[in-house]
Amino acid sequence: MTGYKPKPDDWAVITGAGRGIGRWLSQHFAAKGMRICALDIDAYEAEETARLCGLASRAHGCDVSDRKETERVAEKLIAQGVEPSLLWINAGVGCADTVCEAKESTLDWLMGVNVMGPVHTARAWLPALKAQSGSRHVGITASSASVVPVSGPFTLYATTKQMTAAIGEALTAELAEDGIGVTILCPGILNTQIWNAAQARPDRFGGARSAPDEIGDHWRAQPGPEVLEKGLDTVLGRGGGWCIVPTEEDTEARMETRHRAQHHGFFHYALGREDAES
Repeated sequence: MTGYKPKPDDWAVITGAGRGIGRWLSQHFAAKGMRICALDIDAYEAEETARLCGLASRAHGCDVSDRKETERVAEKLIAQGVEPSLLWINAGVGCADTVCEAKESTLDWLMGVNVMGPVHTARAWLPALKAQSGSRHVGITASSASVVPVSGPFTLYATTKQMTAAIGEALTAELAEDGIGVTILCPGILNTQIWNAAQARPDRFGGARSAPDEIGDHWRAQPGPEVLEKGLDTVLGRGGGWCIVPTEEDTEARMETRHRAQHHGFFHYALGREDAES
C-alpha cells in the first residue's frame, strides 16, 4: 500500500471538526493545500473551522448519530462537488459513566456517536471516495483507551472507543482491495473540550448539559492536538495503520499488560488435543 499524499485542492471531509482534534485535523490538512469540508453537530463551530481553513473550505452541521441526517448531508455536499480523497471519521463524545450504571439515554448517546456515528459516516461517504482516482485514505479517531485494559471511571467511554477502533480495523480489511488505506488514530488525553461534550447532546439523548468548569482543569493541563503531527504524518506516509500517541507514561506498559493477558488465555487445539499456554 502506497502512502497517502494530500494533494492541493483535493477535498478532505472531517467530522467533529468544530473544535479539538477535528479542528486541528482540518487546519493540518488545509496547510497542505487541501479544501476542507468541516462537519460538526454545532454548525457555528464548523463554520468557524472552515473560516480558519480558507475561503475554499466548506462547513455543514451534521449529527453523525442520526443516520438519515448523515446521509442527507453527504448527498447534498456530494451533489455540490465535495468529492473527498480523504475522509476522517473523528466525531466522538466522552463521559465518566460506567457500563452498568449509566442512564439508558447516556448509553444510547455514546453508542450513537462513537460506534454508530463512524458506521453512518463511512456508509454515507465511502461511495464518493471510492469513485475518486489517485491516492485515497480514511482516518478514524479512536483513543489510547482503545488499546489498554478498560479501567477507571471512564469504562463506558473506553468500551465504545474500543469499538471505534474495531470499526477502523473492519474498514482496513474492507477497503484494502480498493487500494484505500486506513489510519486508526489513538490519541492520549489532550487539551480538548471532550470533557464538556454533553453541552451539544441532542434532546433525544437527554439534552444539553454543561459540566462545571473545574472538571476541565485536567484536560487543560495536557498538550494540544499538535503533538499528533509527527506520528500522523509518518503513518499516512506508510499508507495507514495504527497511530498511537500517548500522553500518559503508563500507556505502553498497560498495552503490554493487556497483550500478556490475552496470550495467557490462548489455548491451542489440534488433533483432539487441547494445550494451555503457561
